[in-house]
Amino acid sequence: MSGYLTALWAIVRREAARFVHQRSRFLSALVRPLVWLVIFAAGFRAALGVSIIPPYQTYITYEVYILPGLCGMIQLFNGMQSSLSLVYDQEMGSMRLLLTSPLPRWWLLFCKLLAGVAVSILQVYAFLGIAALYGIRLPWEGYLLVLPALVVSGLMLGALGMLISSTVKQLENFAGVMNFVIFPMFFLSSALYPLWKMAESSDLLRDICAWNPFTHAVELIRFSLYGAANLWALAVVVGCFVVFFAGALVGYDPSRGLMRRKGG
Repeated sequence: MSGYLTALWAIVRREAARFVHQRSRFLSALVRPLVWLVIFAAGFRAALGVSIIPPYQTYITYEVYILPGLCGMIQLFNGMQSSLSLVYDQEMGSMRLLLTSPLPRWWLLFCKLLAGVAVSILQVYAFLGIAALYGIRLPWEGYLLVLPALVVSGLMLGALGMLISSTVKQLENFAGVMNFVIFPMFFLSSALYPLWKMAESSDLLRDICAWNPFTHAVELIRFSLYGAANLWALAVVVGCFVVFFAGALVGYDPSRGLMRRKGG
């Protein structure tokens, strides 16, 4: 058990040191959602009103509606950026050393995943603090109850990034693959518009958004911020995490994935 905890501490400390030395990463993680919150939401406020839908008890402004989606955006981008470091470690050879250690591969990758989730949660709470200063205040208990939802959603999105990174051979290719995943997941979700609004334009578009795992991550965060439970969203997020993480384990299997690509 001491060996497992030592590995966890070492990986988390390494990720924290990397994050501290990359202050631009923290700032860029906040700039993107703040641009949506301050600029785009102000423009859409008059054009798009949101009716009473769960978990809200009254009509809300557009800024209030997109806040959970922007929290999910932070975690989505952070999950992909953490995976970018995995691709870098592959090229530098440190990933090979990590995966050939005596500890189980699943534990080492899970530790890497937890470290990335911890960073994303810090970024989300910083964003929520700025949003509160901007005038968007949530129920005080929501700031506490959202923590488990952020952990679960962060694990799912980080596992997705890890799965993608296991299929990328070169660092230069990852940016294109990342954009191909991030933007469709974000825009084809309930982060910016409720699903009933999507259905007004296209039932097919609404169905695509409903099948998007990111939609369920956003809704899990949304309900948690208001002290409500969304068990269906929780089940989908946990199920997707299991699938994505299992795929990443196969991709990072030294006998089937990473090592074979390096040898070839």
